[in-house]
Amino acid sequence: MTLYTSLQQTKNALLAAQIGIQVTGNNIANVNTPDYLRERVIYTPAPTQKYGGLLLGMGVQVEGVVQQVDKFLEERLRNSISDLANGETQENVYLQLEALVGELSNTDISTSLNDFLGSINDILNQPEDVGVRNLSVLRGQTLANDISSMYNRAQEIHTDLNKQVNQAADDINSLLNEIAELNVKITNLEAGPVTKSDAIGLRDQRQRKLTQLAEIIDIKGVEQENGSISVFLGGEYLVIDGIARQVETKTVAEDGLSIAKMTLAGTDSPIQVNSGKLKGLLTSRDDIVGDFLNNLDDFAQTLIFEFNRVFSSGQGESGYQTMTSEFFVAEESIDEPLDQAGLTYTPVNGSFTVHTLNTATGLTETENIAVKLNGLSDDTTLQDVADAINDIDGLSASISLDGHLQIDSDSPDIEFAFGNDTSGALAALGLGTFFTGTTARTIGVHDAVSTDPSKFAASKGGIGADTDNAVELASFLDRPLDTKGGRTIENEYETLVGDVTQSASVAKSVAEGYRVFKETLDGQKLGLSGVSLDEEAVNLITYQRQFQAASRLISVIDELLEVLVNL
Repeated sequence: MTLYTSLQQTKNALLAAQIGIQVTGNNIANVNTPDYLRERVIYTPAPTQKYGGLLLGMGVQVEGVVQQVDKFLEERLRNSISDLANGETQENVYLQLEALVGELSNTDISTSLNDFLGSINDILNQPEDVGVRNLSVLRGQTLANDISSMYNRAQEIHTDLNKQVNQAADDINSLLNEIAELNVKITNLEAGPVTKSDAIGLRDQRQRKLTQLAEIIDIKGVEQENGSISVFLGGEYLVIDGIARQVETKTVAEDGLSIAKMTLAGTDSPIQVNSGKLKGLLTSRDDIVGDFLNNLDDFAQTLIFEFNRVFSSGQGESGYQTMTSEFFVAEESIDEPLDQAGLTYTPVNGSFTVHTLNTATGLTETENIAVKLNGLSDDTTLQDVADAINDIDGLSASISLDGHLQIDSDSPDIEFAFGNDTSGALAALGLGTFFTGTTARTIGVHDAVSTDPSKFAASKGGIGADTDNAVELASFLDRPLDTKGGRTIENEYETLVGDVTQSASVAKSVAEGYRVFKETLDGQKLGLSGVSLDEEAVNLITYQRQFQAASRLISVIDELLEVLVNL
């Protein structure tokens, strides 16, 4: 072994120390860089050299620079990121719905409902005061506006979630393309036996893209032997080597709402997500907000129909000269039984009365109209109802071309009203009702009552006779509802609000659990792949001493060579 061989050995030591210092410096520089994985240098003994009968070492050599990473931990962490994004998305939507319901404020629906029914009590004390009846009408309009406003604001949340689904598709495509491009760059740099080092910066970039993608959808990443990452979603591949499959959204209409459906590009196959922000968006849009809108619609329909059933069975201080049913029956169903005529609200077997008042003579006539709905051949049709009313002296009834029932007084002295409806036919047809519409979005107050509050149906014994119907209307909050199995409208609203608050509490707990679990995995990753300044400082000193020692050895070899030359 010659001095020149020793000089080569020392050169290797200097190079190893230099690379160690450079890698340590890179770690320190990236101490606060998100998704940075700590690097380490792999040192191995250099090949031995035979010198006479001896095998002597050639010092150290750098085999490669690799990332300090646990791939299984990274996969678990990506899964936890997906779960957390899913949980936090749902938690956020529930918070919005809780604020929307606003049950602890003075503008919630229960307050409006109580104010409306409470105002009807005032009619009992001052039945002749039209101003008191007008106040009840105004309170009813406030209630209807509050319900429709809540629906519209919930629909805005639904629309926003739908927009986020479309945006998620763009983000997924962008990330998939970037991962595929990084795959190509990484495999090109790491290809062949020339180096065992990782393409550090590129791998960090890819790791960051995978984390961002995992936040949106629950992917599975599998690293191949060539260094590329294959990305899968369920049983479908999204990225293989440098090839990325795209996703796209298609808008369809469901229940009157626009729904963005995400599919794999070029196919009609919907993507299957079990976690991630996209799962949270879809669940929030279709189940959380979608169910809330449906429940609010159901509540509004129940309120409209059940209140109208009571209201239409009463009479106001004045009667009607003309009336047109709010709801129509299609031409082909005019001769069908009323419970099969396609009405939103379904009447049942029963009857109702028609009161006519001659204002000139003060005489009142009452006629009973049977509504037979027994499933027999003589079941009552809309035409039957029109014929029965048409047979009453002083009234004319007909069915318009668009299927509405039209009732008119034959004389300016004749007024009419309805009463004692046990069939629900009046509420189903929209005759003499208070509320209009069939959904939370369309609920309103009938123009005939809002323009003439004297028609507020407080009486039960005839036009302007008493306030018995107002008593029933005022206690409507606690009235058992036949269509809801004896539950009250208060029970229905409490269920609507309770579903939101209870589910919100569960969503908060689930999201908090995901946060704690992710923080635990973050801690594990930080311990393995994170940069410790204390540890890097020790490494820096070690490499510095190694470099100094190798430099000193070079000086000694140089002196020996000088002596050898001068001999």
